Amino acid sequence: MSDYILHNAPQSTCSQRVRFVLHAKNIPFIEHKLDLFSGDQLKPEYLAINPNGVVPALLHQGNTILDSTVIMEYLDEVANDVICFSPTAPEKKALMRWMMRYVDEIPAPAIRVPSYNLAFLPHFQKMTEEEFTSLANSKPLRKEFLLSMGRTGFPKADMDQALEKLNRSVVRMNEWIAQYKGSWMMGDQISLVDIAIMPVIVRMDDINLSHTWADKPLISAWLENIQAHPVFKKTYYAGSLLTEKYPHLAFLKNKEKP
Repeated sequence: MSDYILHNAPQSTCSQRVRFVLHAKNIPFIEHKLDLFSGDQLKPEYLAINPNGVVPALLHQGNTILDSTVIMEYLDEVANDVICFSPTAPEKKALMRWMMRYVDEIPAPAIRVPSYNLAFLPHFQKMTEEEFTSLANSKPLRKEFLLSMGRTGFPKADMDQALEKLNRSVVRMNEWIAQYKGSWMMGDQISLVDIAIMPVIVRMDDINLSHTWADKPLISAWLENIQAHPVFKKTYYAGSLLTEKYPHLAFLKNKEKP
């Protein structure tokens, strides 16, 4: 029996961060996959673990660790014998955490808007207005987000704002890679900030937004590096990409290929 139990969802970008760290540290863990559209995250047994009703949640030796960034930092502290993703110097560690806060503030929430509009909206459109409102009101953390989207999707202004934030994030990421002169955002060693932004860039690539870095070869090289990492395929097992679940997205992506 493993000491680590991970409650997560295959396509959840926050879950993907944590799975990458667990696999990279060679930590055996029991994975409970939640079906978010079926409302597994809102069932009483899961709300008892995470009252916010979102994934992931990590259970370790009787302790409950919540929030993907917190979980990644926790794992880097309690399981650093195989590999450590944080710099040892306090000033470098502070820099990494500052960079991670940017990721959590700008690109991480911004990617949800095109993800929902392009992939998840048809699911909500099948609901009645009453069913949708009831679902939104049941979300402890995402109520306002869903109500803003509605059954017609986020308006163009919201989409444009999210895409602009993602573009700014790609520019910032490119600047960091150039500044620290390595394969990763802080230099030659992969760090938690790379893992933090990984699901955003992978999702952008998956939903046909890779043109955002068409003129930034450093980003393309970074993406190739993360995809070549030994645990990337374990992290992104079958069903983790939106194009694997939603045929219309796969069609659009293939259609845009030269």
